[in-house]
This record gives sequence, C-alpha cells and structure tokens, in this order.
Amino acid sequence: MTSIPHETPREPNPLHALSLDRLRCRTSMKWRTHPADVLPLWVAEMDVPLAEPVVRVVTEALALGDTGYPAGTAYAEALAGFAAKRWGWDGLAVERTAIVPDVMLGVVEMLKLVTGPGDPVIVNPPVYPPFFPFVEHMDRRIAEAPLDDDGRLDLDVLEEAYRGAVAGGGRAAHLLCSPHNPTGTVHTARELSAVAELAGRYGVRVVADEIHAPLTAPGVDFVPYLAVPGAESGLSLMSASKGWNLAGLKAALAVAGPEAAADLALLPEEVGHGPSHVGVLAHTAALREGTAWLDALLAGLDENRRLLAALLAEHLPGVVHRPGEATYLAWLDCRALGLGDDPASVFLERGRVALSSGPDFGTGGTGHVRLNLATSPELLTEGVRRMAQAVR
Repeated sequence: MTSIPHETPREPNPLHALSLDRLRCRTSMKWRTHPADVLPLWVAEMDVPLAEPVVRVVTEALALGDTGYPAGTAYAEALAGFAAKRWGWDGLAVERTAIVPDVMLGVVEMLKLVTGPGDPVIVNPPVYPPFFPFVEHMDRRIAEAPLDDDGRLDLDVLEEAYRGAVAGGGRAAHLLCSPHNPTGTVHTARELSAVAELAGRYGVRVVADEIHAPLTAPGVDFVPYLAVPGAESGLSLMSASKGWNLAGLKAALAVAGPEAAADLALLPEEVGHGPSHVGVLAHTAALREGTAWLDALLAGLDENRRLLAALLAEHLPGVVHRPGEATYLAWLDCRALGLGDDPASVFLERGRVALSSGPDFGTGGTGHVRLNLATSPELLTEGVRRMAQAVR
C-alpha cells in the first residue's frame, strides 16, 4: 500500500489558538466535570478550534434548516477517499458500509451481529474503559488477553484467549482497539495479519475500533485491519470524531470485509436513524477538506509529545513514559512515585490537575494515569508542574 500519512502543514498549529479563559467558556464534559481551579487533561476532547470546512458546512446547514435525518453515502465516499490517500487502502467498499450513531454504539451493533447473549468478547487491557460496561450491558462477557510489557499485542496470550473463548463450541468476538487506547500503540501489518490468521483458525470474529486512525505520529503508518490478508470476515468502526474533535456531532461508519457483508446487511434499519445528519455533514467535510488542518494538528501533537517527554524527565523522572505512536493520549506509569493504585486521585486532590485513572483501563492499569496532551504547550507545561507539585 502506498500512503501519504502526513503532509507539510499549510495551516497554523490549532493547539496554539485558544487561551485558557476561552476554553473555560466551553460547556462540554471536559470543562464542566471539575471545579474551575482544576486543569482538565483527561477526557478525549481537544483544545482546538474546529477546522474551517467543518464550521462552514455546519453553519450553512443551520442557516438552511438542513437538520433532518441522514441520507446517502457521501460520508462513506469521503472516508474511502481519505483511506486511499492517507493509508494507501482502496479496499473500503462504500456498499459494505453503514452509518451508525457513534463508534461505541456501532461496536455494540456489530457485536450483536456476530455473537449472542453470554458469548465471550476478548479485549486487550489496559484498554479504553467503556469497552467493559458496553460489552457487559449487552449480556456478553469479557475475556482478557492483556498487552505485553511493551504495550503490544501478545499473540501467545491472544491465542490462548481465542482457544478458551471457543472451547464450549459457542461464538466469540475480539474487540480490537487499533490504534490502541491508552498506550498509543499502532499495530503493525504483521501483527494484524497474525490476529487475522488466529481469528480464522479459531472462528473468532474481529470487530476493530479504529477511531484514532487519523492520529498517527510522523513516520508511523496506520494499517486498517480489513486491509490485511485473512481479515475478510472482520468488521471495523471508523469516524472523524477523534481526528477533528467532533464528539458532539455524532456520526460513525461501520465497515465490513467482503465475507462480513451478509452480517452487516442484517443491521436493523433504525440504527441508521441514530446518527446526526449535521454530524454526517461535519464528518464528511473533515475527511474531504480538512486534511490541511489535520496535518497542522499532527505536527503540533508531535511537538507536544517531545515536550511532555522533556517535562517528565525534568520534573517527574520517576514516571515511565513511552511516547505513543498515535492518538493524543499519553500513558504514564507512576508506580515508582508511591501514590497507590490510582495516582490520578492524588494528582487531582493535591495538584488540581485532572487525569484519567489507570485502574479504569483494566488489567495493567494500576499505578498508571492517562494524560491528554492535545492542548497548548503552556497548559501541558502547567499540567506537569501541578503533577510534580502533588508529589513534593
């Protein structure tokens, strides 16, 4: 596959655009969960203005009163075009897609298609916390195949989990996070091909959450799961939500491999009524016209990754941090600081900085925190300063 993962930024770094005072005018979860004296570096919202094409299309829709129900395939066509240029993948067939309300609700619907009540769903902790309640609330059970010590898929552990999941003769699925949240790991083509081979051997259906796919670091190539040999029976969920900060404009796409088309065809029609029509317009505009903005963001995120590493080395040398290959999230091992199982609670109480609690991510999360570095260098610096103050 020939891809163009990054281009030279032609727009200013959006992470430099908004002051703290301006950000505190926001009314979303990031800025309303904690008191005003807390610096929020936790939930996956970015401190950026929206890309101009997104603002324009949403503004035009509101002016026109174009706020009805979603229709058509423009979103899927835009994603297919983005995937071909960005990842060198021309296998995203529009006819094997369906719009869903968002990635996690899409995950639920895909798991309903390929598993039944009581069936196991394999996950790779530490992993995005909503995986656990979403799976359990749909009457499936979690089976863990933890990442290895380097934060990568452990194929021996995964095979054992697959073997155990199908031992009783039932159905099983693997909910794959790719790129991985919270570690920022980008699974390689070799790793994903091995997953596909194992899934085919044991009859496990892979459902890939690929929401962070646009957010790779320079020199790192994202490989769609459905692009690797043997993944034809897989299902994927994709969205512009994380790449362009559109969580409040709900819309995502389910994508089926060639051998999963019949499964996707069974998706209830009413699921497609859940996405926001304005959200679909916004995501489509982002994928079609927002790549210059995205490239500027990616350059800014890479600067922040280097800044965070330097700040931790200076102020919190006991913290172990491996810069992520993707996402705008940093996974910090704080066990050497002696702050107990949940260091985030200490940083919040003593330092007035909000981070995501490691134990919420499951096995491997104890003693860790997740930090959102999609903010200005000034606020990132202040966040680490507060963390250091909390351990003095």
